[in-house]
Amino acid sequence: MIQELVNDGQAVSDTPVLSVRGLCKSFGGFHAVKNVDVDFQPGQIHALIGPNGAGKSTFFSLLSKFHEPTSGTISLAGQDITRIRPEKVVRMGMVRSFQISAVFPEMTVLENVRVALQRRTGRDIQFWCGLGLLDSLRDEAMYLLDRVGIADLADKRAADLSYGRKRTLEIATTLALDPKVILLDEPMAGMAIEDIGMVSALIKEISQDRTTLMVEHNLNVVEDLCDTATVLARGEIVAKGTFSEIRNDSEVRRAYIGTDYD
Repeated sequence: MIQELVNDGQAVSDTPVLSVRGLCKSFGGFHAVKNVDVDFQPGQIHALIGPNGAGKSTFFSLLSKFHEPTSGTISLAGQDITRIRPEKVVRMGMVRSFQISAVFPEMTVLENVRVALQRRTGRDIQFWCGLGLLDSLRDEAMYLLDRVGIADLADKRAADLSYGRKRTLEIATTLALDPKVILLDEPMAGMAIEDIGMVSALIKEISQDRTTLMVEHNLNVVEDLCDTATVLARGEIVAKGTFSEIRNDSEVRRAYIGTDYD
């Protein structure tokens, strides 16, 4: 039976929105991901952490279907997506951002978000369309820009944004696809200190009504932002739980070989 939990005054199902069982990925004789079982709950921010070479990026690529698993299953909202193509997974509600900023640099901020909205509405393959069709998406695009705090930059070229603002624009384009699950690949990488706090607050705000999974090396961000964390080492899970639970785990300490969590 599905139970209901109360989270900030809202009922939240404890049935996982994303579930992985026995997931493995091998490249020749190298086992990048080995027998991973993990669930991701609705309305939570879940961190995937571990030392370099732990298998985090491969695991993310398996979830977003850029790699096919050697074995195991991936389920989204109860549906097996293990062999489904990436574009269909996006339409089903799971969207990924990448470590490298991926905006259209010569387009304006508003145009970037409008393109994402066209994708969601099925209009992305219409190469020629009237301005009225594009203008019909303006209000929703401006709403999303306002939600992430960059509505005042709507007419600015994306290429002229600071790195932190480009990442914010990426979050706006991600929201335009109306995802159930957001995969954020090192969202704080390369950011100035002042941008980290801004983007962290934004991630927390947009995650209230969806599931967010993030790969992140900044453990201070993980501690402050994430509800739960999974630690990978050599492709295997060595610990799961809250940050306070995993920080003193002996297996985690061995995996990081002396990393200071304080």
